[in-house]
Amino acid sequence: MSAEAPPPLQLRAVTAGYDRRAPVVRDVSLTLDPGECAGLLGPSGCGKSTLARVAALLHRPDAGEVLLDGEPVRGWRHRAPRAQRTAFGVVFQQPRLAADPRLTLAALVAEPLRATGRRAEAPARTEELAALVGLTPDLLARRPHEVSDGQLQRACLARALALRPRILVCDEMTAMLDASTTAALVAAVEDYRRTSGAALLAVGHDRTLLERWCDRTVGWHELAPAVKSAPGG
Repeated sequence: MSAEAPPPLQLRAVTAGYDRRAPVVRDVSLTLDPGECAGLLGPSGCGKSTLARVAALLHRPDAGEVLLDGEPVRGWRHRAPRAQRTAFGVVFQQPRLAADPRLTLAALVAEPLRATGRRAEAPARTEELAALVGLTPDLLARRPHEVSDGQLQRACLARALALRPRILVCDEMTAMLDASTTAALVAAVEDYRRTSGAALLAVGHDRTLLERWCDRTVGWHELAPAVKSAPGG
């Protein structure tokens, strides 16, 4: 009998922040199981976004460890091994801060493919992803200042899926969007999860959305009952 596969993502006793004297996250542990959609629920400023950035290898913790497929992560951001970096797709709350204003939406979606030397795949993959998230060809030809927040967030989601990640981290992905765009983006994520088997960590403060969307929802107070709300969450 083969051994059971380790969870795709584990955070063990993570402490993190922007000043070691006043951590935003203290001694937090969280496991994401294969194919699972887990929701992390908490108020603004509590530390959710900091934990999400640690989980996605974008912020080095001050203490604790992150395991990917059972293996400890040794590098962060561009210093992480490519195989670990590209295992993640990340969607942030504010698409205008996450998008290069000089790029068309098509170039934005294809950005990860160009960065990893897969330029030849870009046209077909961009077309495929545009259909998934609901971007028409005329929108793909526009730049961020020529589209709405919802349209730009669709492009940011498509970009996050470009390299077929095994783990998605959605940090308040729909916080700035109307109900119809929220429903469309959640449906696109679920379509990708269903076909790929990817796991998802969805971070937010909308209890109704997370409880409807996720297999389980974890309250911030359950993970970090001793940590008060702090800037940077």
